[in-house]
Amino acid sequence: MCVVSVSPTPSWFPEAVMRNQKLLTAAAMFAACVLFNGLGASPQGKPFVEVPDTVSPEARKYLESLPDPANLPIWPAAADLPGWKRAWEAAEAASEPKVKATLKRYEPTVVARKLGGVPVLDIKPRGWQKSAKVLVHAHGGAYVYYSARSRLVSSVPAADATGLRVISIDYTVAPIGKWQKVTDEVLGVFAGLQKEGHKLKDLAICGESAGGGLAAGSVLKMRDKGLGVPAAVVLWSPWADITNRGDSAITLKTFEPTYIYDRHLKLGADAYADAKDQKHPYVSPVYGDYTKGFPPTLIQGGTREIFLSHFVRLYRAIDGAKELAVLDLYDGMPHVFQIRPEMADAPETQAAMKKMAGFLKRHLGD
Repeated sequence: MCVVSVSPTPSWFPEAVMRNQKLLTAAAMFAACVLFNGLGASPQGKPFVEVPDTVSPEARKYLESLPDPANLPIWPAAADLPGWKRAWEAAEAASEPKVKATLKRYEPTVVARKLGGVPVLDIKPRGWQKSAKVLVHAHGGAYVYYSARSRLVSSVPAADATGLRVISIDYTVAPIGKWQKVTDEVLGVFAGLQKEGHKLKDLAICGESAGGGLAAGSVLKMRDKGLGVPAAVVLWSPWADITNRGDSAITLKTFEPTYIYDRHLKLGADAYADAKDQKHPYVSPVYGDYTKGFPPTLIQGGTREIFLSHFVRLYRAIDGAKELAVLDLYDGMPHVFQIRPEMADAPETQAAMKKMAGFLKRHLGD
C-alpha cells in the first residue's frame, strides 16, 4: 500500500507547478533535465557515449541512449530568478512520470511533514520494521533543481535497499537557498530528529551529486559547531568541489555524458555560492579538515564522470586524516548511475545498492 502526501511547491515559487505546466517550453524542460538524463535519446547512428565492453548489457543499452549534452540548452544565469523558476518547474513536471513509476514499483509509505521547521518527506519502505535507525537524504540537482518529491526516484530505492526509514530534506534550492541557509536546514533536520528522541548513533546521512556535497559539508558544520556527527555518511557521485578542479575535469571533459560544466554546473555553482565562498569546506568538502574527526564514509561513483577526481580527492582527504573512508568505483558508469530509474535492474546498480546497505548495517548496527 502506497500512501503519498505531496510536499508543497516551495514558497519562493508562488505559482504551483501544475498550473504552469502547459506554459513550459520544450527547451526549458530539456535544459532542466540535463542532470539525470532520461529525456530524449541519441540520434540514429553512432551513440554519443562510446561504451566499453566491460559494462553490463543493461548499462550499455542505457548509455547508448544518452544525448550529447552539448546539444542541451545553457542554464539560466546565476541571478536569473525567473529563469531558474521556469527551469525548476520544468524539472518537477518532467520528473513526475518517473516518480509515479518509482512509487508503483517499490510501494513505500511517504508523508510530508516538518522537522526542525524544515519540510521533509518521511519515507518508510514496504515491509518496514519499526526501528530508531534513520537515513537522512539530501537530494541532488546542482543546488538549483528538484525537490524531495521529484527525487523520490533516489530516496525510495535507498529506503528499499536498506530497509531504513528515510527522511528526505526538501531544502531551499538556489538562487534563493544559498549555502549558509541550506546547510543550516540540514542541521535543523538533525536537531528535529534528536528532539524526537533519536540518538546520533542511530542516524546516517546520504546524498547524491550536489546532495553529496551538501551532506559532507553539513556534517563538517555539525562537527565544527560541537553538535556531534551521525554514525555514517554515504555519498553517491558527490559534487565535492564546485570550482571544477581536478584531473578528471580535464581528461573526461569531452566524455562526460550528463552535462558540460561551463554551460550547466558553473551556473548552478554561482547561484549557490559567491566566488569567494566556493572553496569553503561546507560548500566544497574536498577542502575540509578531517583531522578533527569525521564519520565512516562510503563514496560511490563511476569512471565516466568529470567528478571522478572529486571522489578520489575526498577519499584521500578523509583517509589521510586516518578516518574510515571507502572508495567504491564502477567501470564505465555515469553520474549517479545507481539511482537512475533506467538502470535500476543493472548489475552495477544492484552491486552498489548492496554495498551501501551493508555499509550502513555495519555502522548503524541492527
